[in-house]
Amino acid sequence: MSEILGIDTRVLYSLLLGAVVLERLVELAITQRNRAWALAQGGLEIGEGHYPWMVALHTLLLIACPAEVWLLDRPFVPGLALVMSILLVLTMALRYWAIATLGKRWTTRVVCVPGLPVITGGPYRFLRHPNYLAVVIEVLVLPLVHTAWLTALLFSIGNLFVLRTRIAVEEGALDEHNDYRESFQRARSRPA
Repeated sequence: MSEILGIDTRVLYSLLLGAVVLERLVELAITQRNRAWALAQGGLEIGEGHYPWMVALHTLLLIACPAEVWLLDRPFVPGLALVMSILLVLTMALRYWAIATLGKRWTTRVVCVPGLPVITGGPYRFLRHPNYLAVVIEVLVLPLVHTAWLTALLFSIGNLFVLRTRIAVEEGALDEHNDYRESFQRARSRPA
């Protein structure tokens, strides 16, 4: 058993995961508020079929991480934990930059308000899907903070399948209602 300041690292890791759960609950509250705003503006919710799979994957991730650490007695590797924790913080910064850039338009669901211009500023100036890049990295690094490598591997694979569907749904909706591809081509052709 590893300890930091006399506290079992598994307990500290479980507390970290508890903080992530609280963060997700805050995000769901933001989603509800923003979804209501978008629907009131004539927004259309599209591709609801993949959403339960996405919720299940992320919920099970937060259960599998501590389960693997506690049940399979995964070791705490300080160097790995430090690198993964730094990546986790950077990932969260990217995620919240994307959320702040989208403002009221950010939700965990695909809700498209026809006619609104596509956002191409903030991290969207550099990446088409900065939030999803952050999610991919987070799903990989969160388990590895305490060497839950099996969870990192399995959920990263599952996440790629869910995101493949999600991105196709989102881009299709935005392109149909908001000239998504054309907006990004124009943004890319502007000088930096």
